[in-house]
Amino acid sequence: MKVILIQDFKSLGKKGDIVEANDGYVKNYLVPKKIAIVATKEAQNSRNQKIQNDIKKEEERKQAGQELYNKINGTELVVKVKSNGQKMYGSVTTMDISNAFKEIGFEIDKKDIKTKETIKNLGKYTIEVWCYKGITAKLTIDVQPIVA
Repeated sequence: MKVILIQDFKSLGKKGDIVEANDGYVKNYLVPKKIAIVATKEAQNSRNQKIQNDIKKEEERKQAGQELYNKINGTELVVKVKSNGQKMYGSVTTMDISNAFKEIGFEIDKKDIKTKETIKNLGKYTIEVWCYKGITAKLTIDVQPIVA
């Protein structure tokens, strides 16, 4: 009997695969444990539609990542920090950089920002921003004191 796997199953395959299994195994184990559903025409059409939707969404994410890369790669971002003129109070975190991006209109998660070193002094630093799989933008941040 043909079934569509609802979740990854070590001995059969990955989620979404259509596999052949013994009737008793399907009726007594795979379907009751919600590991698979019987591969009817409707189920197969639904699976194919879901695959097409997933491909479309992934393409949209890739395009959005490429657009973000084009907008921020090679640019300079100014991060304002509290300091006594020469020395900073604390350090610049990825959250601070994410907030600086929000101020200029970009919604970037702090987990997508990578710094090569801890930023504890005023000055310019190179950081990387993950935009999409294999697309990483490199840009400069300029850490400046807040002028009162």
